[in-house]
Amino acid sequence: MSNKTMRAAFCAALTCGVLGVAAPALAALGGTPTPPPAGATSVSVAPVSSVVHAASGAASAASTSTASYTVTQTTLSSGTIVREYVSAAGAVFGIAWKGPIMPNLPVLLGTYFTQFDSARVALRAEHPGRGPLSLTLPDLVVHSGGHMGAFSGQAYLPQSLPAGVTADDIQ
Repeated sequence: MSNKTMRAAFCAALTCGVLGVAAPALAALGGTPTPPPAGATSVSVAPVSSVVHAASGAASAASTSTASYTVTQTTLSSGTIVREYVSAAGAVFGIAWKGPIMPNLPVLLGTYFTQFDSARVALRAEHPGRGPLSLTLPDLVVHSGGHMGAFSGQAYLPQSLPAGVTADDIQ
C-alpha cells in the first residue's frame, strides 16, 4: 500500500473518529443526542439562556427564572440543516429543519412519529391536497412546509419546553 493511500485512510479514520465522538446531533424528540449519520457535519451552535420577567398583580416586583438549553446544528449530506434543542437535563425538546430535502422524520420524531403519522393521515383525509402541515396535539406540535428544493419545519414537545422557552425559539 502506498504512503498516499495509507495517509488518506488514516485521515479518514481520524476524521470519522473525531466526528463520531465530539459531535452529538440528530436525536429523536424526547431522547438524548446521538452522533450524526455518516456524511453529516455537526456543530454545537451555542448554549442559550433566556430570562423571563413576570409581574404579580399590581406589585412592581418581578421574578426571574433562567432556562438553559443547547442548540446543535447538523448539516446533512443532502444539504438540509437540522437544529436540535436540548434541555439542560439532556433531553431533546425541539427540532427544526430547513433545506432542499425533507429530513428523515421517523428518525427525528422517534417514538412520536406514529402519533404524528396518524394525525397527518387524518388531517389529509379531511383536507386532501398538498400544502403546509400544522399539527397541534397534546404531546407534540409539528409545522412543516415548503416545496421541492426548499423545505422547512419544526417539531417540539410542549410539555418539555424549559421555563422561559417558547415555540418561537425553535427555528
